[in-house]
Amino acid sequence: MTDLARCLAEAYAVALPHRRDGKVADYIPALAAVDPMQFGMALALPDGTLHVEGDADTPFSIQSVSKVFTLALALRRIGSDLWTSVGREPSGSAFNSVVQLESEQGIPRNPLINAGAIATTDRLIDGRDGDAVADEILAFMRARAGDPGVEIDLDVAASEARTGARNRSLAYFMDAFGNLRHPVETVVGVYFRQCAIAMSCRQLARAGLFLAMEGRDPLTGEQLVDPHRARRINAIMMLCGHYDNSGEFAFRVGLPGKSGVGGGILCIAPGQGAIAVWSPGLNEAGTSLAGAIALEHFAYAAGWSVFD
Repeated sequence: MTDLARCLAEAYAVALPHRRDGKVADYIPALAAVDPMQFGMALALPDGTLHVEGDADTPFSIQSVSKVFTLALALRRIGSDLWTSVGREPSGSAFNSVVQLESEQGIPRNPLINAGAIATTDRLIDGRDGDAVADEILAFMRARAGDPGVEIDLDVAASEARTGARNRSLAYFMDAFGNLRHPVETVVGVYFRQCAIAMSCRQLARAGLFLAMEGRDPLTGEQLVDPHRARRINAIMMLCGHYDNSGEFAFRVGLPGKSGVGGGILCIAPGQGAIAVWSPGLNEAGTSLAGAIALEHFAYAAGWSVFD
């Protein structure tokens, strides 16, 4: 039987020297101030076992990792009708690119690029008050993490709102094509807050377990999304979870994953567990550099890959 704790410790040790190699996201002032030398890992298993390394209990801004959870909530709320607003194809472009939106009539390529996540949040709102939807997302994350202490970092949310011209542009562009159903400021107001949720690796790994177990939280028994929807969320993570770096991540790690510019990555091993890593230094595509190295080593050592 594979010693998963040892695999995690080895992966942490291999990646640790690479913390200096990445570049912290500096276009959001609140993220630019984060210490790049921090690094944590957590592995959550379906029986409730958690293995951790490094700064696994330090909260960080999950940023785009939140898109996976709002996608699950939107599919649970409106089902397949979501796909009238957003596609399911890899973009091959940067996470905040506006180019494809014009040529494709305001329909984003997938729910994990910024435009697609904004469109998904718009559909999740579904005629409700933006504050209520932000509260729903936060409550879902608390429940999945099994920790009521999960919070929205209001400083990060305010920082994103002040510097969010590109995301507003994406939203207004989609609105011009008739692909938003709510006012732009309502939608981006929810979007900025969901991205500013702060979680530790321990909390995030626990939160992702339902995606490893066909949509069922193994610790509460709740069926949160239908099994076929959980499989499709994992497929989208595999194809689109790291923007124009998604193919490289799939090649090296072989597992569905979603990165965020806060330096976090959530990785799902179907039927096995969920792994969260955090190292703020990013590669050129906006994925944690040390985090990706750690996940590649762990997946190889543990023998976890969807291609086995």
